[in-house]
Amino acid sequence: MDFFYGQESLTAIQWILRAIVSFGFLLLATKVMGRRSISQLRLIDFTIALVLGNILAHPLSDEGLGLEGSLITTAVLTILYLTIVLLSLKSNTFRKWLEPNPFPLIKNGEIKYKGLRKARITLDHLLSEARKVSIEEIDQVALAIWEPDGTISFFMSPQFQPLTPSDMKMVKNPFCLPLTVIKNGKVECKFLKQAGKDITWLENKVKTLNVPIHDILLATIDSNEELKVYLYK
Repeated sequence: MDFFYGQESLTAIQWILRAIVSFGFLLLATKVMGRRSISQLRLIDFTIALVLGNILAHPLSDEGLGLEGSLITTAVLTILYLTIVLLSLKSNTFRKWLEPNPFPLIKNGEIKYKGLRKARITLDHLLSEARKVSIEEIDQVALAIWEPDGTISFFMSPQFQPLTPSDMKMVKNPFCLPLTVIKNGKVECKFLKQAGKDITWLENKVKTLNVPIHDILLATIDSNEELKVYLYK
């Protein structure tokens, strides 16, 4: 456990052990904080990510610093993060301060310059984000909103929205996600059973293709019981 404390010098093995312990602890802290801190880098998420990375980086580059202080600090910050998230769920006032309400950047085809200033983004950035969602002209946008996580949501004017089956009075079959029954040459028995089929049915289907199961990269079955097979190439 000498690697855990400050030393005048560390061996290669001790450096490796420090890295493993720090990485494992940071992974555990991230797991405790939940997926929100991974999927949405909002104000508090961005702050905690910077701080935790900085705290754990020092003992990984300076043998004179022990791991104990960094791990304790990380644990305390994780608890503070969870407390802040809980407060934001319980208190509307605190949540609005931490994550302000969305506000418009474009409304009825007109750019709201005050909104750009409030979001601290340039006109070029707004146009770039519009191009990413295939918007050619700003006057086609009914509403563009700056979201608390720093993204922009665009809503097109009705005359520029694509036609849907509902608009054309067409009846569509309900969406059904195909089930993976073979992956990397191995049968996924759970999903095969979920599809209402057994291994005998699958083997007979695959036999008609003259391809052994272990040579199949991916095979899926849809709601019409159609088997689609993708081979290694």
